[in-house]
Amino acid sequence: MATRLKPEHPTLGTLLRAMRARNNWTLKEMSDRSGIPVSTLSKVEHDRLTLTYDKLLQVSQRLNIRMSELFAENDTGPEVQITARRSIGDLDRAIRVNTANYDYFYLCTELRRKRMIPVITRVRAKSAEEFGELVHHHGEEFIYVVAGSIVVHTEFYDSVTLEEGQSIYLDSNMGHAYVAAPGCDEAVVLGVCSSAEDGLMDSLMTLHAE
Repeated sequence: MATRLKPEHPTLGTLLRAMRARNNWTLKEMSDRSGIPVSTLSKVEHDRLTLTYDKLLQVSQRLNIRMSELFAENDTGPEVQITARRSIGDLDRAIRVNTANYDYFYLCTELRRKRMIPVITRVRAKSAEEFGELVHHHGEEFIYVVAGSIVVHTEFYDSVTLEEGQSIYLDSNMGHAYVAAPGCDEAVVLGVCSSAEDGLMDSLMTLHAE
C-alpha cells in the first residue's frame, strides 16, 4: 500500500505556528497580542479551523504583518526556480473570507508566488442594487459556474446570465459584479484571478476590506 505523504507547504495553521515560534511566544502570549482566543488559535494551528476575514484582519493589524503573509504570498527569501510544485485544494483547508455579497474560499494558499489565485465563491447578492458599486482590481479573471446561475454586470457591456457549466473571462480592471440570477437563492462559482503585476493578493484583500 502506498504511503500518503503530508504536504510540505505551510497551511495557515503552520504559518501562524511558525510565526509564534520565531517570536518565542506561548499560545497565551499570541492570544493576548492578537486578540484571538487560545482555543481558536490552537485549532487553527492544527488545521482544524480557519479564520474569517475580520479575524485575519485583526491578526494582521495587531501583529503588524501584511495580510498577504497569512496567505503565504509574501516571501522575502531568494527566488527559487521551482519546476514540480503542486497543491491539493479543498474547502476544509481553504481560507474563508466573508463579505456582504460573497463568501470566498481561497484554495492552495500554502503556495508562494502563485501566478494564479484560485477561489471558490458563494454568490449571495440577488441584484445589482443590492450588490452596490462595481468592483475593480488589477489583473484578469476567469469564472466558471459550478452550481446555480449568475448575472454578470460589467462597466462596458450589457449584463449577461450564466447557467451552470458556463463561464466568462474578463479584465478585472473593468468594473464588475456577480449576483445570483432571478430564481436562484445562491450560486457557487470557481474563480481564477491572475496578474502580471505583484501584489494581487494584497489588492484582493484591500477589496474585501472595502
